[in-house]
Amino acid sequence: MTPRMIAIYGKGGIGKSFFTANLTGKMALKGLRVLQLGCDPKHDSCNALFDGRSLPTIGDQWRLMKEAGREKELDVGHLIYRTDLTGKGHVVFGAELGGPEVGRGCGGRGISFGFGLLEERGMAGWALDYIVMDFLGDVVCGGFATPIAKSMAEEIIIVASHDRMSLYAANNIVRAVNYFAGMGGKSRVIGMVLNRDDGSGVAERFAEQVGLPILLKVPYNPAARALSDRCKLLFELPEMDALFDQFVNKIHYRDYTTPDQLNPLEYAEFLEVFGAAEPPDLPQSATLEDLTGRVAGPAQSVDLNSPDYSDDARLIVRRIMADMGLTVTRLIEEPERGVVVTSEQGWEAIFGNPREEIDAKIAILSALSHSGEKFRLADLRHTAAPFYE
Repeated sequence: MTPRMIAIYGKGGIGKSFFTANLTGKMALKGLRVLQLGCDPKHDSCNALFDGRSLPTIGDQWRLMKEAGREKELDVGHLIYRTDLTGKGHVVFGAELGGPEVGRGCGGRGISFGFGLLEERGMAGWALDYIVMDFLGDVVCGGFATPIAKSMAEEIIIVASHDRMSLYAANNIVRAVNYFAGMGGKSRVIGMVLNRDDGSGVAERFAEQVGLPILLKVPYNPAARALSDRCKLLFELPEMDALFDQFVNKIHYRDYTTPDQLNPLEYAEFLEVFGAAEPPDLPQSATLEDLTGRVAGPAQSVDLNSPDYSDDARLIVRRIMADMGLTVTRLIEEPERGVVVTSEQGWEAIFGNPREEIDAKIAILSALSHSGEKFRLADLRHTAAPFYE
């Protein structure tokens, strides 16, 4: 049989992995064969299923085998683990794709690489009812969109709460699914799970505007939070056990309607959900003085009494000050470029030989300075073809 593949997406920290573990755990308790695939570099998706154990990741196992020169021996026993939830044959399979260590490499590439290893080992043909993929949903890296981009996931469920950032992530996930659908992708969002529902109604307003069905509301429950922290499943809480039992039936018997069209919100529309609005103007720009903590003063002119400058160079500075009303803050004389000045406006002008066509060079520079066109360099050595950029 071909496993039915479901991807669970949501913002990190919203309880998505714990929700997924309870979903797959309840599937197993109802006699379904299911693999939970953690698709997040922090590799803690399956902890609650395995009594708090952190599974060795697919990426780490491959690296260990490669370092030992045994990568061709890598098989499913190194990658996939099993746990019997009751000791009576209610088995869940688990795996963690993993990723690079913090600060080292791209997590998305690790996800893509891990999928490749599983596909090479025939994942699509395993005798499973479900493969449930638990995906980080608040990043834009392409590797995390693998099941959407490759149409591996038949259905996508978004987990969110009432807070703004989790709904922002949900909006982006919808946008990504629409993008790949426009390119022929087959993955579809079937709806949203509202986790830690506090009854504020914010997520419902968002979902209504997007056209996103709410499949399940999981109320905020301190006892459930305590079980999550202890890496224990929720089924000892009767109300939670009933919720997940009903939800598994809804998913398994497809007791829902997949929306034909979802409409992700533009930023201004998204803010309106929360009663907020973006101001129409840009904020004030920072200055170098703001950043350095120095008080801006008048630009300091070069010292024309310095013996370092020739009389011809001094004359050019005086002409710029008199004809253009600008302060020259830097003056150098070089063998190749001749006289070079820097003004208080920040541009640099190359005059070349200070005795050749000074009137013409000053006129060109003055016209350029007053034109309003931004430039940082003016090469005036050839007045017939001056250059600026």
